[in-house]
Amino acid sequence: MKNWKTNSWRKYPVKHIPEYQDKKELDQVLNKIKTFPPLVFAEETRHLKKQLSEVSDGKAFLLQGGDCAESFAEFNPDNIRDYFKVILQMSLVLTYSASLPVIKLGRIAGQFAKPRSAPTEKQGDNELPSYLGDNVNGIEFSEKARRHDPKRLFKAYSQSAATLNLLRAFSHGGFADLKKVHLWNLGYIKKSPQAKKFKELEDKIADALAFMDACGINSEFNRRLKTVNFWTSHEALHLPFEESMTRTDSTTGEYHATSAHFVWIGDRTRQLDGGHVEYCRGIENPIGIKCGPTSKPDEIAKICNLINPKNEKGKITLISRFGHDNVGKFLPKLIRGIKKEGVNVIWSCDPMHGNTIQSTTGYKTRRFNNVLKEVKDVFAVHQSEGSYAGGLHIEMTGQNVTECTGGAKNIQDQDLSSRYHTHCDPRLNADQALELSFLISDEIKKNSSYSKNAIQAAS
Repeated sequence: MKNWKTNSWRKYPVKHIPEYQDKKELDQVLNKIKTFPPLVFAEETRHLKKQLSEVSDGKAFLLQGGDCAESFAEFNPDNIRDYFKVILQMSLVLTYSASLPVIKLGRIAGQFAKPRSAPTEKQGDNELPSYLGDNVNGIEFSEKARRHDPKRLFKAYSQSAATLNLLRAFSHGGFADLKKVHLWNLGYIKKSPQAKKFKELEDKIADALAFMDACGINSEFNRRLKTVNFWTSHEALHLPFEESMTRTDSTTGEYHATSAHFVWIGDRTRQLDGGHVEYCRGIENPIGIKCGPTSKPDEIAKICNLINPKNEKGKITLISRFGHDNVGKFLPKLIRGIKKEGVNVIWSCDPMHGNTIQSTTGYKTRRFNNVLKEVKDVFAVHQSEGSYAGGLHIEMTGQNVTECTGGAKNIQDQDLSSRYHTHCDPRLNADQALELSFLISDEIKKNSSYSKNAIQAAS
């Protein structure tokens, strides 16, 4: 770490970082952001890492979810509230069914920048820079909107701060009280096939709380019954912004990314000699590493060792994203390679990014059954390899969108256009996200039992 500085990534090759026309304006914006308050604090980051170490030991489960890309247009308190409700519902289903605490980690309050497969987009005879996220340029196909505008970083910071403020209020202000579980249902979900199952779960929890209350254990005396820890995460893609938000903890002298509690390196930017890996090796935050079909086990192990030389539990989360037909082909080799090197990691499944297809109507979509199949195949592989599938990483929303097909309501290709709102990739709506949590809860419980036996045997 002696050779690491907040800007040392600039000496390395980098991919998917926007090119700004006015470098002077960019520097002025970044220098101003350096003076802004941190969005998260070092002690929060350490607390999350401690919780994640429980996942490494098979004693907890990581639920990470949220927007593919946050937008300025859809920013409002109702959307944040409805998203938070779905996360609470999903975590409750998983906690109750799998008998494990669930760590709630949002793709929110900073998930703006997006890597794209091509630097430009063509419509007819016009070719313009690709949309890279609302913190870089606009989604409208015009020369003015697609200009890389540094001032958008100010708005992204402001929106992230406001979002975090509301999420903290929801988490610790009584909204998450288990006695209010019946208030977490969204209006349109009440008509869904999941409503009855969740109502049955509500009733069971109400009976359990009544018994505990009779024993003198209730939310008036135990804050853990009415508050939750909710953490934020995003891809550490826009390194100039991340550099400006990296601060030194005055109590330890350690560097922390204060833009989020947890950041990850994408499948397209995890080059061992690249700037994104270089940046992440210097910060104390928990780090995610996306792993796809091109991942080589020895290379992933080297990245883990570079970022986590002390081999801390809870520091590294490997987020696999192979596609529903490729799990058996790639995941076993990756698990064996990481095991061989003795690297401590959390294994999480991203069943979204490997399953994006073009619908017959021209929209990008994902088939719910393919998402479900990838998750189940991942759990099955981990069981056969004696390791623990400790996390789920999904793109979802609390809105009643029609972006992914299938699910209990059986959304079809022709339905996509009715409520297709995403600024980038298709998301599960609240109904589909809750359905997924019910369908995989038994798999998590089974996998947890396998892993605990394997961990005990190894020790």
